[in-house]
Amino acid sequence: MSIQNKAAKKAKKGILSVVFSRTALIALLILLQVGVIFGLSTILSEYAVYIYVIEMLAQAIVIIYIINEKTSPEFMCTWMLLILIFPVFGCLFYIYVKLELGTRMFGKRLADVQIETWPYMKQRKQVIEELRVSKAANANLAQYMVRQLHYPTYRNTKAMYFSCGEEKFPELIAQLKKAEKFIFLEYFIVAEGYMWDTILEILKQKAADGVEVRFMYDGMCSISRLPYNYPREIQKYGIQCKMFSPIRPVLSTTQNNRDHRKICVIDGKVGFTGGINLADEYINQKERFGYWKDTAVMLEGDAVQSLTMIFLQTWNATELRPESYENYLTEMSGSLRRELGYMIPYADSPYDHENVGEEVYCHILNHAKKYVHIMTPYLILDREMLDALCRAAKSGIDVKIIMPHIPDKWYAFAVAKTYYKELIEAGVKIYEFLPGFVHAKIFVSDDDTATVGTINLDYRSLYLHFECGVFIYNNPAVRDVEQDYQNTLKKCHRISIADVKKINPFMMLCGRVLRLIAPLM
Repeated sequence: MSIQNKAAKKAKKGILSVVFSRTALIALLILLQVGVIFGLSTILSEYAVYIYVIEMLAQAIVIIYIINEKTSPEFMCTWMLLILIFPVFGCLFYIYVKLELGTRMFGKRLADVQIETWPYMKQRKQVIEELRVSKAANANLAQYMVRQLHYPTYRNTKAMYFSCGEEKFPELIAQLKKAEKFIFLEYFIVAEGYMWDTILEILKQKAADGVEVRFMYDGMCSISRLPYNYPREIQKYGIQCKMFSPIRPVLSTTQNNRDHRKICVIDGKVGFTGGINLADEYINQKERFGYWKDTAVMLEGDAVQSLTMIFLQTWNATELRPESYENYLTEMSGSLRRELGYMIPYADSPYDHENVGEEVYCHILNHAKKYVHIMTPYLILDREMLDALCRAAKSGIDVKIIMPHIPDKWYAFAVAKTYYKELIEAGVKIYEFLPGFVHAKIFVSDDDTATVGTINLDYRSLYLHFECGVFIYNNPAVRDVEQDYQNTLKKCHRISIADVKKINPFMMLCGRVLRLIAPLM
């Protein structure tokens, strides 16, 4: 068979696989559901006058409700725009979103599970008192975390920072091999390949040795990364496995709230988090958008207990049997090691009515004295975050943001560029990482404060997804984060106003139009 015939056959197979894939079926069924709504409005067209009056009343009632709802102005504007342009569909869809029982039931179950874990996430009073002496502003953040969300501040925790996936992967393998009691894994993306296959072989062996292994990944993986029945395949090896919010062919708002966390906990003694998923591009075994720049952190000590409980909260939100949380506790250290500073592992959830990730980021910006250095793959900002960045820069703080030069999503990159001019004019310095794609999510400030986690500077991470991170203060790892930042800057190009003026007008137009629906992106 000729090369051309093989290529044609492969292309045809690729097209057919898309047409008859689960993704196409789901898209078709959702379109049918939307079509039914529009179809009903057409059938009832003879009652146009009455429907028009009802429509206007419904619009007014829904918009008044939106204006008085506890949400961000950007979400309000997007919903009102949708309702004004598509009155019937917009109103019905908004009402559906607010009344959907599945979302309410899951949120209630998650809240109940979180309450179950609170006794195991108590704050040592001495830690807060010493933190207040060191930096009162951080003590206030710590009080907010523990009072509102039950995320304690810890001491006695070592932190190892990884500047790329290639650094983290060998350490992760080494720690997994040491597991004696349990391994918990929670990731957004998992893909078959060198990285995951290597980890899976260790998990199989550990499960065979009697180590409890729980593995949870987001349901989006079933679209393009893993087979839909993958959990059953993994369970054959003695590994407890589940998909978080499996993709189903129904119009459901719960499917908009993805599990974007990356957590690995081993025996309650060692914990990992950061931006690095379990796929080959994250360790640059596979090239997708040039060099993949990512970061992660490993904790050893008392603070790992919060990562354990955060994992169990999400795991048990879909479980009916009671959990024996005591089995996964580790003994807290006695005397406090001051040289290790303070750690606050935290999580963000669309159901807790607290914008934890944004709170941490704004806290760092608002209390910096010298600099705030940021890496993020996306820049789709609400007004609060945009104002915090500009205000810090206008106050003389050295605010730098490293963005990708090779994006993974053109539309997100188009929206990001619409913020460049306002940020640069305020004094924010924006850089693009020339070798490829930045997937890291870090803030580092004043040589003493940093946060490493999963939270992007976009609406999905700040409002819609399940996320996590670690706030680090006065730990030696902060210096490593800043050193990595300086090393990365050497591979970046600083964006000037002249560069902004050269941006393709069509791309800028697309970005400005897309900002209208940015909260839904």
